[in-house]
This record gives sequence, C-alpha cells and structure tokens, in this order.
Amino acid sequence: MSSTDYKFEGWCGLDKKAIEGNMKWQEYEPKPFAETDVDIRISHCGMCGSDMHTLNSGWGETPYPCVVGHEIVGRAVRVGKDVTHIKEGELVGVGAQASSCLKAECARCADGEENHCANMVGTYAAKYPDGSKSYGGYADYNRTPAHFVFKVPENIEPADAAPMMCAGITLYAPLKREGCGPGKRVGIVGLGGLGHFGVLFAKALGADEVVVISRTSGKKSDAEKMGATRFIATDEDPDWAATHANSLDLIVSTVSSPKMPLSGYLSLLRFRGTFIQVGAPEDELPPFNAFALIAKQAKVGGSLIGSPNEIREMLQLASKTNLKPWIQQRPLKDANQAVVDFEAGKPRYRFVLVNEKHAEKQ
Repeated sequence: MSSTDYKFEGWCGLDKKAIEGNMKWQEYEPKPFAETDVDIRISHCGMCGSDMHTLNSGWGETPYPCVVGHEIVGRAVRVGKDVTHIKEGELVGVGAQASSCLKAECARCADGEENHCANMVGTYAAKYPDGSKSYGGYADYNRTPAHFVFKVPENIEPADAAPMMCAGITLYAPLKREGCGPGKRVGIVGLGGLGHFGVLFAKALGADEVVVISRTSGKKSDAEKMGATRFIATDEDPDWAATHANSLDLIVSTVSSPKMPLSGYLSLLRFRGTFIQVGAPEDELPPFNAFALIAKQAKVGGSLIGSPNEIREMLQLASKTNLKPWIQQRPLKDANQAVVDFEAGKPRYRFVLVNEKHAEKQ
C-alpha cells in the first residue's frame, strides 16, 4: 500500500480550548516516510492524562496543531524495507515514545534505556531531527519509526492492548525493575488509569501483598476485585501512617497532586524500601521529612514509561497471564465528549477510543 492510498486525518487541538472538547477533525502532514518507518491503520487509542496536560499546555506551550494519543494499536499497512521485526498486516502498538538517537555513543540508547535518551521524541507534540512534527493516535493513521513499534500478541484484544502502551508500561517497568515478585509487599498510590495497572501487574508478577493507597474508600471494592489485599484511605483514617508504618517494600505513586502526603507515604516503607514516583504534576512535589529516608536507608526515585525491551516483556507477561485492564470503549468520533468526561474523572479506569471503521477490519 502506498502512502497516497490514505490520508492522515485526526482530532487536532488548535489551542488551549481543546481541553474543553474543542478539537477539530482535519488533515495534517506526518513526518516524511523513511524505510525505517511503519504506517499503522489505527483501530484503538487509549486516553491518557498526558493527553490532557498537552491539550491545555499544562507542561509548557504545546506546538499546536497537535493530535494527542500515545496508546496506539492497529494494523501495519506500510512497512519500510529496512524494517525486519514488523510485517504488513500484523497487529502492532506504539507508546509514548516515537524516536531516540540510537547512536552507539549514547550511553542510554546503547544500554537499552532509549526512553531516557536526551534526544527522545515523543509520539506527539514533538519534533523529529528533520524538523517534522510527531502526531498521535486520535486519528485514522499513524507513522512511527519501527524501533518504537511493537508487535502485539494476537491473544490480546486490541482495545486491551492500547492502554498498556503507556499506562501499562509506566507501572510495569518500575515494578519489575525494583524487584516486585514473591516475598514483596507493594503499595500503589492512586487507583486510576495508571494505578489500576499497578495492581494488575503487581499481582501478575507474583507480589505477596498489593496495597492500594487512596484518599477515600470509594474504590475499595474495585481494588479488591483487581486483586488488592489491603486498602488505605488516607482522608478517612487520621492514624493511617502510624497504623501501616514499615509495612511495604515498594511503593509506586501515580498521583500528581502537589498536596499529597509524601512524608506519610514514606513512613509506610520498610527498612531499605523504595518509593517510585511516576505521576507527573504540573506543580512541584511537596516537601518531606528527610529522616523518613535516613533512618531506614530508604530510596526515592522516578520512572519514565519504559524501554522497548520492557514493553516487549510486558506484552508477553500480559499475554501469558491473560491480564485484562478495566476499560471503557468510546467511539473516536466522540473524542471531544470523551475529553470532557475524562477531565470530569469518569473513566473506570481507562477510556479507549475506537475507530469503528478500522476496528471492523481487524
């Protein structure tokens, strides 16, 4: 299939009003096709908090027009001749990263940590080295360098695979990297689109205990159905930090509020425990008591999506364990309303946009 057989059209955010459900469906120009690229006929695209931060320029001025969406799944319809791991017609996915320098002298790329490359290109709202813009998945088609296009196991439903490409890997990577597995007690702060993947993957990796930490107990029943063994509601129990102190080996925080009780979270760590932040607030994180770290050799760190190797590992684990995210499918044609509903906190726990004309062809 040649590039002239289809057009690149999608929901374009033209200014900050896009966050109010004012995206416009229009044609746009993707990066020039290279023989290392893959074109994807998009059938599903998950909705991520990063999309909202970008639509309203919350992380800095967005280069409008912008097509957001970096949880892309569909069929490869054009594959460059230099691509060896993807074949035309295969089910593939793209996450939050579209490119890195991939140079031998780049320590991060050479070590398989491409997601930390200083020249990383995001799947949308970014520029490739040639100056062309990257566009995301609220669209009919996507063009991405093949190194960041992943074959999706056929036993994973496309709608389920989509949110794994960002939300899933954002939780899988730090859990796996920090030793989540048998004998470990793991805490997940926040039960949203990210946090629910934390529960699912912690269980899939074999953690002895998975504890959800949230402000209220409103989602306790859902957490238990996902596999959580304990639930801490910080606004409802004034003694929560003392009651559950020194009980967790690893905490992954998905929340992005500058008002979160960080010192309280750290008190939950056991000796040599680890706290990993993956939620990205528009403001600074709150201060915390240094003795929460010093007294028990605890560590605080961060994690950014995951590397290509980690994404492949995650997909294989999801395939092997039949992992099923909690999603709600919304028609791509109704993306503006879905953005409004997302901002209103309605997803339980991830919206997935369905391009109905393409999903029928899967």
